[in-house]
Amino acid sequence: MGRLGEAIAVIEGKPVFVFGGLPGEKVEVEIIRERRHYIAAEVVNVLNPSPYRQLAPCKYFGECTGCQWQNVVYSHQLELKQEAVIDAFQRIGHLDGLTVLPTLPSPKQLGYRNHARFTVRRETGRLGYIHRERRRFVGVDECLLMDKSINEHLSELQGNCSETSQVAVRSSPTTGSYLIQPTLKNFPGPPETGQKTYIESAMGVDFRVGSPSFFQVNIQQLENLAQLVKEELDLDGTQVIVDAYAGVGTFSALLAPFSQKVLAIEESSAAIDDAELNLGAFPNVEILKGKTEEVLPNVYESIDALIVDPSRAGCQRPVLDAIMRLAPKRLVYVSCDPGSLARDISILVNGPYKVDSIQPLDMFPQTHHVECITSLSLRAGHPITLASKSPRRRNILTDANIPFNQTEPEDYEMPPEGCAETYAISTALTKAKDVAKRATGGLVIAADSVVVMGNEIFNKPDSEYTARIMLDKLRNSSHKVITGVAVVNTVSNEIVTAHKTTTVHMRNYSNAEIDYWIGFSQALDKAGGYAIQDSTFSPVQSVEGCYLNVVGLPLCITATLLEKMGAEFGTGISLGLCNNCNTSKPDL
Repeated sequence: MGRLGEAIAVIEGKPVFVFGGLPGEKVEVEIIRERRHYIAAEVVNVLNPSPYRQLAPCKYFGECTGCQWQNVVYSHQLELKQEAVIDAFQRIGHLDGLTVLPTLPSPKQLGYRNHARFTVRRETGRLGYIHRERRRFVGVDECLLMDKSINEHLSELQGNCSETSQVAVRSSPTTGSYLIQPTLKNFPGPPETGQKTYIESAMGVDFRVGSPSFFQVNIQQLENLAQLVKEELDLDGTQVIVDAYAGVGTFSALLAPFSQKVLAIEESSAAIDDAELNLGAFPNVEILKGKTEEVLPNVYESIDALIVDPSRAGCQRPVLDAIMRLAPKRLVYVSCDPGSLARDISILVNGPYKVDSIQPLDMFPQTHHVECITSLSLRAGHPITLASKSPRRRNILTDANIPFNQTEPEDYEMPPEGCAETYAISTALTKAKDVAKRATGGLVIAADSVVVMGNEIFNKPDSEYTARIMLDKLRNSSHKVITGVAVVNTVSNEIVTAHKTTTVHMRNYSNAEIDYWIGFSQALDKAGGYAIQDSTFSPVQSVEGCYLNVVGLPLCITATLLEKMGAEFGTGISLGLCNNCNTSKPDL
């Protein structure tokens, strides 16, 4: 099926999207519109019907394109929606092998919507819809998707709305409260118009909803959705959770009784006004105002679980990066668009998360739209924290697609003495333990590099004078770079360590080059006073062994130690040996 629920045919290599058709049918169509890359058509005669075809219950079906699948047996609608989610994960997310569960049916297939937006024919005041392709007005006396109260208001409003071009009607099937916008000055009613808010109810909780604010249109299925989210988060009252894209506070209110604290993030001022009222009875809920992509990256509280329920566009990349940094153990992604969902889940599973379940729900019967709950959990060994302020080590992990946080340890640099290997490992372990004391879970990795020439161990120079002495000694000779790496499990306190050695041959650079390099204050934060990756000084002639070891973090050791500590990685992780590594095993 097509993206908008049409059957697809091909004529002379160009796709034809056929409204009202089903796969496998032989039909006659009328071409509505021909574009450069596709043709839009609709069925005018069915020659060989699908076994899943039924007579559409609505007399406007085909004229009004708001429903695409009223002519499809409901059980098959559910199958088509499951297939749409499977296709998105495979084609857009490039994620094969994931199980997509059967679509959960809606308790009601008709009369389920609490929200309608009608177009008004200005000449007559008649209400209706616009045909998607023909852009033609279609007047309607009722809409079978709407709750009966909305159809009652539709009947009362017919012929009385010429002063406006659009009318929105929202009506709760449980509270009897309604909202009609805009204010109709030339229509005394009933019904009254111009209400700014109305009261909706779900799972026994009332919600004030303003005219601009979003609220799910299918209340009974919303209650099923909320129950599923609660079960997937596995709440026991001790968790701190984030409700991103919180809207009027629906999930926050329904989950607050089962959580220690809820951080609700929302940017819409209208929705925030509603949420402040709706969440007033829950002192453990804090509203964070702003765009999720701006607020979430600045959350540094320890988070146990997180819900995202974005618009059809999905999450912006800063949101996904913030999720991977915060690394909550449980994550539930609620989506109304399989394409953006698959794109975002692909990023998360190529990071620290794995998919536990994908559950489509039919929030919108008779249409091609599908809601989906994807439940994810943190892989073993995550979050990973790099105990370092070094941008070089940060870049090595980033380039390897290893998700991590970065925390600066206390400065434990001590004068080098004794065995260089032991010194490097000991210093790395001290850094890792310092950060592990402040971490809330996962693994902490730290590294320390030293330069060894003969019996001398060069650490970071403490002055420009010391840097000049080091670089003079290293000139036109060979030395070894030894990096110690330590990984600490913050829960079990288990420790693993290793070191790597690389031989470096330096060129015969001049005193002027040394002065130039030191003049830019580049020498003081690097063992031996130089950086192999620097292109301006470029003091290294060649290396024997692991190149990244000289940069400051041998990826071969990093991968081995993390995996030894049980860290699991997604398919996007680039593990294995470092560039120019001349051995298949690190020096364990």
